[in-house]
Formats: sequence, structure tokens, C-alpha cells
Amino acid sequence: MKKIFMDYASTTPVDPAVIAAMQPFFNSVFGNPSSIHAFGREALDAVDNARKQVGTMLHAKASDIVFTSGGTEADNLAIKGIAYQHLDDLSTKGPHIITSVIEHPAVLEPCRFMEKLGFHVEYLPVDNDGIIDVSHLEKSITKHTFLVSVMAANNEVGTIQPLQEIGAIVKEYDAFFHTDAVQGVGKLPIDVHKMNIDLLSLSAHKIYGPKGVGALYVRKGVKPIPLLHGGGHEQGLRSTTINTPGVVGLGKACELGNQRAFKDITYMQHLRDKLIKGVLAIEETYLNGHPTKRLVNNAHFRFTAIEGESLLLSLDDIGVAAATGSACSSKKLQASHVLLAMGITPEQAHGSIRLSIGRTTTEEHINFVVDELPNIVKKLRMMSPLWHQ
Repeated sequence: MKKIFMDYASTTPVDPAVIAAMQPFFNSVFGNPSSIHAFGREALDAVDNARKQVGTMLHAKASDIVFTSGGTEADNLAIKGIAYQHLDDLSTKGPHIITSVIEHPAVLEPCRFMEKLGFHVEYLPVDNDGIIDVSHLEKSITKHTFLVSVMAANNEVGTIQPLQEIGAIVKEYDAFFHTDAVQGVGKLPIDVHKMNIDLLSLSAHKIYGPKGVGALYVRKGVKPIPLLHGGGHEQGLRSTTINTPGVVGLGKACELGNQRAFKDITYMQHLRDKLIKGVLAIEETYLNGHPTKRLVNNAHFRFTAIEGESLLLSLDDIGVAAATGSACSSKKLQASHVLLAMGITPEQAHGSIRLSIGRTTTEEHINFVVDELPNIVKKLRMMSPLWHQ
């Protein structure tokens, strides 16, 4: 049985060129980048080069890149690190954070934590396609708003947010703008200066790099309070010995992403559109998320009178890997908070799956899924009392 991976939104295989770039830093170039001897300097040179590679991906300076253990840590450092600057204001000013209802848990949970400390957090609604209303954002900002955090693109339905418009509004009101761009990097053109982004989170394993490493872009002059205290690594923002092989892998993944951007985006968009067209030919099947303002690799569907978990397992039986939502919460039985926020009923949300593609997806893979899915849907509906109703 062939195996077809269509869950690239959850993770990606490490590119062979990334593995090759990392390999020396496990054994032959093993020095601590913080050491001043030759072994350390050699490792530091590699880390500095990776910092440039990540910065280039974002049109940012290398000095503004802070390496982390992944997107979740980067989000936490951005949100908590900026919020902790305002702890003294809790008793008087009521410091205010704005985010959206469809953010990844790596943003929502830090915001909920800050609420417990007394911060006022406002969760912007989205329309039926999953896009925030920028006029609503502008009306929500007050003189006490110090941070706006809105993701670049949604990890479940793939909807892309209007980052440049959001950045312009936030700058006008003198607040900081953070974006979780874990899904967007490598699939969207991102320029932190044009978009007025102050903080941006990314993760290596979403862009054909290794797991366990990511980065936070921090605009010069923005000074989050660190979450980890110790030796003062990463400009004092993240104390711990640098994961040199991982950082080198992230840098190489960004370099490859830059080189392949047009090719990857064009290729995946073609396959995505073919997949969407084929699946929507199935009766009572709908696309979740914006029809065009969506990530080039994301196709999210809902099927009337079918449970997404049953569909997922049926696909797995024929070798196709898909997802019912975010990989971080796919084992939970609750309906997706993203789909519910978009006005989709719990029943409809439970009948949804995500198919996401990548560099190694082929036309043959798409054809196989489009050919097999109608029979799976038909079989499951024959067993569904909801369908017969």
C-alpha cells in the first residue's frame, strides 16, 4: 500500500540539504558558540550565518532574530515578554491586549494566562471565511492597548489575514504588532518593515527544517522581558546554550525557502486548486476558509452527515495521512474553536478534515485522493443516520 502524506500543515520532512548542513555540528564542529576559543568561534560563525538566513527570509536584520525552541516559545516570549513590561500598570491603567478568536493555542493560552494576572484581553471575531474586520480592530484599540497579536494565516483553515492593513493601524496607535507566522513563512511574502511587524514567530519544522527550533523576530528597540534567566544568551532574551545544529538547520531551511519561493508557491497552488475542485464535486461537500485568500498548501473541507474522525481513519486505511484540525489538539474531541468562530455548527465542524500538501506532493497523489474520496464518503454516509434523515 502506498503512503501519501497530506498533513504538511502539521509538520514537514527535513530537506536533505538541511540535514547535510546540520550534520557537522553534531560531532566535528561541536563547540559551544558562547566559548571564545576556536571551537566556539567556529560554531558562532555558523549561528551568525543562520541568523542572516532567517533575517533575509523576513527582510529583517540578522541582529533582530532571537532563536527559540519553536513557535510556541516564540509566541510566549512575544506576548508575555511585552505584557510583563506593564505589570506595574495593572492597578491603574488596565493594560489592554488585542488578539483574534481563531489564534493558535500558543497565542490564546498565554493571553488567557495574562487575563488571570489582571490584563484586559479582547478577542476579535472573524467573518465566515475566518478574516478579522480591520475596522473592528481600529475601534477596539484604546490608549491602554500595548499589544495586538494576529496570526499571518490560520493553521486549520488556511485563511490569510491582512497583515499590512493591521500593521498600519497598530503603528498609528503606537502599540506593538505581533504575528504568529508559523504557517505563513515560506508560503507568503513577508516583509516585517512594510507590514509594520514588531514581533514575528516562526518554526523550523513547518518549512522543511528540524523539530525543536524556531525564532522570534524582535524589531530593534522592542525589549520583551525574558522568560528564561541565566547566562544572558540571545541578547539577554533567551538564556540557554544555543542548539547549534538546530539553528543551522533553520537557517538552511530559510535559505532554501527563499530560493524556492516562486517555484514552491506556484506548484502547491496548482495542486491545491486541483484538489479543491475534485473534492467539491462530491455532493454536500463544502470548503472551509476563504476561497482565494488562503495558504497555497491548505484545503479544508466539511462533509454533511459524516464524522471527520471516521473519514480520517478511512483515509489512513488506504495510506493517506490527513488531519481533523490542528495537530497540537487533534486528539481532543471538542469541535474546532476556529470553525465555531466562523459560524460553522458543532455538527458541521465535526464533519471537517484538513488536507495540506507540500513539496513532495505529486499530481498522482492528488488524483488518488480525488478518486478514492467519493467512495469513502458514500460508504460512511450509508452508515450515517444523519444522512438518511
